[in-house]
Amino acid sequence: MAGFRIGRGRDNNRTPQHPSRQQPYGQQQQPPQAPYGQQPYPPAGSPPQQQWPQQAAAGGHGEPEYFDPYGQQPQAQPPYGQGNGGGSYADNPGYTQAFAIGEDPYGQAATYHAGAASAPAGPIGPRLRWKELLRGLVMRPGPTFLQMRDYAVWGPALTVTFLYGMLAVFGFDKAREDAIKATLAQAVPIVLSTGVAFVICGLILGAVTHTLARQMGGDGSWQPTVGLSMLVMSVTDAPRLLFAVFLGGDNMVVQVLGWATWLAAGALFTSLISKSHDLPWPKALGASAIQLIALLSIIKLGTL
Repeated sequence: MAGFRIGRGRDNNRTPQHPSRQQPYGQQQQPPQAPYGQQPYPPAGSPPQQQWPQQAAAGGHGEPEYFDPYGQQPQAQPPYGQGNGGGSYADNPGYTQAFAIGEDPYGQAATYHAGAASAPAGPIGPRLRWKELLRGLVMRPGPTFLQMRDYAVWGPALTVTFLYGMLAVFGFDKAREDAIKATLAQAVPIVLSTGVAFVICGLILGAVTHTLARQMGGDGSWQPTVGLSMLVMSVTDAPRLLFAVFLGGDNMVVQVLGWATWLAAGALFTSLISKSHDLPWPKALGASAIQLIALLSIIKLGTL
């Protein structure tokens, strides 16, 4: 009976086959199917094949293929130091790049300025001569302020303000009478000291306006701002002063001109700060408010 036992006592060293792999008679054995999107499994009994040497020969780095659940083929990476489009290798996705301490990896950062899309990178025109500068303050103030925002105007500003201060003595009725009745030796120091006082007053008020503009987010330089503010202060009050010298400060025409020129000064100060500091007009008007109030109380109210 022992000789009729099937599968026992003989060929015990052979590897038994799994019942699921036994096929009916006359049908060939089919290799198992791989999941969708993956390469098929090799037939049973065949040695495993490695795919990564072929990829290395095709231009890769000789690295094995990682499992990709979506069946996407890996892209060949460029050699070290060469990226897509000629950039650096660290610019590729998945890689990092080291930077030195204090180095800005994004270049010069742009600063936001309220009321302006972008600040001018530099002077937008040549420096204006003093005649063109004075004419531009009256005829085209906006382009003039924008063109001179990077240039100092100390020469015209100090000269015009000093001359305006000397003539301002004759714009006040009592000061004019004292200067006329005084001798030449007494009148000259009064006139000169008044001119110097107006220059100092213009410098202080212009510095205050510039400081307020910077506190509100402006980016202008202090020398053009102070110099141009002195010119605006002197040029806008010149019409009132000319009539006041001959008609007196109590004349109705002089008073009307005083209020009109003060409003014109407010408009020019607003345009100056807006163009020089890249600020919207409400902030520019607020920055020049102290200077306008000081001019009203010191000069205008003395004759109105």
